[in-house]
Amino acid sequence: MKIQVSTLSFDLADHGGPVGDLFPQPLSAKDWEPYILSEAQVRDFQENGYISGIPLLSANQVDVLNKELEQLQTPGEKEKELFFHYESNESEDPDKVLFHAIGGWRITPGFHDLIWSPAYRMAAYQLLGVPFRLFHDQLFCKPARHGGVVAWHQDFSYWTFTKPMHHLTCWIGLDDANTENGCLYYVPGSHQWGLLPITGLTGDMDAVRGVLSEEQVRIFDKKVANELPRGYASFHHPLMMHGSYANYSERPRRAIVLNAMADGTLSNINNYERLEALRHFPPMPHDVALTSRHFPLLFKESSELESLLRAVPKVDAATLYPCKYNVLSSR
Repeated sequence: MKIQVSTLSFDLADHGGPVGDLFPQPLSAKDWEPYILSEAQVRDFQENGYISGIPLLSANQVDVLNKELEQLQTPGEKEKELFFHYESNESEDPDKVLFHAIGGWRITPGFHDLIWSPAYRMAAYQLLGVPFRLFHDQLFCKPARHGGVVAWHQDFSYWTFTKPMHHLTCWIGLDDANTENGCLYYVPGSHQWGLLPITGLTGDMDAVRGVLSEEQVRIFDKKVANELPRGYASFHHPLMMHGSYANYSERPRRAIVLNAMADGTLSNINNYERLEALRHFPPMPHDVALTSRHFPLLFKESSELESLLRAVPKVDAATLYPCKYNVLSSR
């Protein structure tokens, strides 16, 4: 990857576009065509709340990111200050390890440029249905033999400091992920359950059962393993129920998660009850659109793409992302 290091700001959020050539950018509308999701994939997402098996990274790109991940797991003091959240071990089980960090895109060029990956951007545009910005990235790493869990949850239950609910999560494996090393699981159709209370992120996997109805428990027990080769991705709705179990295998399970939001998403921070969790996030004045350099615009409907985008299948955004979910339900 060719990078003019001397011209880069220490905080890569200062750069509103790729800083290297790890992810070549399309030069014309035709160059976008290989990345377009099919009508069937978009329909599956609308109906099930997720799609999987989307190729996003080449073997070389995965290798570059895994090398940079070593740096992100041992950051210097100045680098660590750029993270919005950093826990070398966030597991609630003292015998397990779960590395979780938010903001790696600000520190290393590969993770910075990943958010401008054409394959990611086109798929995210189709599944959001509108121009969008980066909300934040996340790293979840489970070491071999004692990797911790990510308990069952809905992403938007942690994101009610924004409004309306028009978000999308992309999970990308940096290792082959299967049931042995703690892959993600989904509950198809659970994005239609509405917003549920938080039951914890890194502790009891079964805690979520306490907030589900009998019918939801029946559906929950039909959960699906999201097994993926490294470099492949899944996308899911912000109300999709998902989680991942412990890693008891001899292999690590590393992943990068990209969270996007519709352009024009507003801060809802005055109504948020977990402000301590946001203490390292950038300023987000209430009712103001999140448009600072920390939330870069990743896709817009430019005139150069107008004819192509008219033919691109997209979700029915009004149906899939109803605006009523601005605060936690009282259920």
